[in-house]
Amino acid sequence: MDQESLWAQGAQQWQQMWGGGWAQALQTLQPTGTSAAPGQKLPEIRFSGDKLQALQQEYVQEAGKLWKQALQGAPQAPEGDKRFAGDGWAANPMAAYTAAAYLLSTRTLMGLADAVETDAKTRARIRFAVEQWIAAMAPSNFLAFNAEAQKKALDTQGESIAQGMANLLHDLRQGHVSMTDERLFEVGRNVATTEGAVVYENELFQLIEYKPLTAKVFEKPFLMVPPCINKFYILDLQPGNSLIRYAVEQGHRTFVVSWRNPDESLAKKTWDDYVQHGAIEAIEVVRKISGAPQINALGFCVGGTILGNALAVLAARGQDVVASATFLTTLLDFTDTGILDVFIDEAFVQFREMQMADGGLLRGQELASTFSFLRPNDLVWNYVVGNYLKGETPPPFDLLYWNSDSTNLPGPFYAWYLRNMYLENNLVKPGRLTVCGEKIDLGQVRLPVYIYGSREDHIVPIKAAYASTQVLPGKKRFVMGASGHIAGVINPPAKGKRSHWIRADGKLPATLDAWLDGATEHPGSWWTDWSDWLRSHAGKQVTAPKAYGKGAQFKAIEPAPGRYVKQKS
Repeated sequence: MDQESLWAQGAQQWQQMWGGGWAQALQTLQPTGTSAAPGQKLPEIRFSGDKLQALQQEYVQEAGKLWKQALQGAPQAPEGDKRFAGDGWAANPMAAYTAAAYLLSTRTLMGLADAVETDAKTRARIRFAVEQWIAAMAPSNFLAFNAEAQKKALDTQGESIAQGMANLLHDLRQGHVSMTDERLFEVGRNVATTEGAVVYENELFQLIEYKPLTAKVFEKPFLMVPPCINKFYILDLQPGNSLIRYAVEQGHRTFVVSWRNPDESLAKKTWDDYVQHGAIEAIEVVRKISGAPQINALGFCVGGTILGNALAVLAARGQDVVASATFLTTLLDFTDTGILDVFIDEAFVQFREMQMADGGLLRGQELASTFSFLRPNDLVWNYVVGNYLKGETPPPFDLLYWNSDSTNLPGPFYAWYLRNMYLENNLVKPGRLTVCGEKIDLGQVRLPVYIYGSREDHIVPIKAAYASTQVLPGKKRFVMGASGHIAGVINPPAKGKRSHWIRADGKLPATLDAWLDGATEHPGSWWTDWSDWLRSHAGKQVTAPKAYGKGAQFKAIEPAPGRYVKQKS
């Protein structure tokens, strides 16, 4: 049989397999959270006939080209995918064919997921499940197919395989995949090193006051509320990229909430506890220490959501104690929650409530794994290949060390947050929520606010960050930065990296797209713009304090960063 006949027969077999099997297989995929709650029907899944036919034709054509290349002994390694960029893939015809066939199947499966005719949420879940499956099945993830790992094993006479097994055993013991060489970092020694002291603590948080770096400070102190799902030192990684140190250098008397990593003793703590005995208590302590009637506050991610709730509670109580607020990559309006929406429905929330609404802990490693699998190739399989197949030690990187330093959450806090924020979006409904005994309404939070969103953020989509401009009634400034949820925020001016966008006329139309029509790109960090804005709300300058805290009631307990941040999950 000649090569042309072989190709025709092979292409026919590929078409039969594709047309009969894969479409049926995709219909059976049920991503996490798609099970029906009692009384609910599972969504119907159908395929667009026209799209399916076009996919079949395109697949057969591309498979035929690949088949011909294979028969001629000259399959080409795919370009543009870093998983297959090494010389080993191009030099090994079988590896090149495997990679090309995988990418063809990947394109086809994603096209098939997009051809599903169903509701938008089910389509998003199917797409997410397919993305997870194809990321896991990449030939680069398996030693039998990874030409680069095989070459390294030969070059090192098997040493890379032995080291890979040692790395695997190490990660199994520590309970997570190593993203960096964690031995090279220590909280308080080379991360979280800005000088300060713990001046107050309760069972939920420690309050850190930082040593002034200027002779005078602004009369209104500055409080940062970081997310409780991570450690606070994302804001204080190294001196050169520390937002905390930057604020101190600008002359602000700076305080930061360091959340405790919950254990069983905190397993019954609620959302109200974190608002009242966390954010509100921190605000009051900072006021008492400084003697200032008002402070400025900042909330980052979930810390911003907690701060927003706290401000609404204070407004309901008639307490005008916060002069301005900054919200960094924060969800207040949960209409658009991005990729995380694939996990959230009534059945999933009911399941979590059944598990832990009355007590329990959501383990930090579960949270960390969930966020990692939102970007599986970059944050999971990349390290599986490097650590285990190639026996490499990942390079030191402070941000990834922080990312691996996970925190637990109290079950009641988590269950309430899921239902009232992610599922029902109750925060933007005036009077719908009762928090700390008060009916809250963001429409009563009339203080000036600075709202920052990151353009490529997959945790708080940029449109969701912008949505806060439409629910807060006070004077507002919105800035968009480049990059993602963390890298967009931690972008010091000295680095000269990335860009940010500002609208000079200050208008905040109903949609982000309309805002962008009048926005101008500026090179570099958004920090300088924010610093200018915060200075305008900080009051006059006074002599910097010579000691931490105030008197016997708020004396220094221990040096920063304190004990709480060092507690492991």
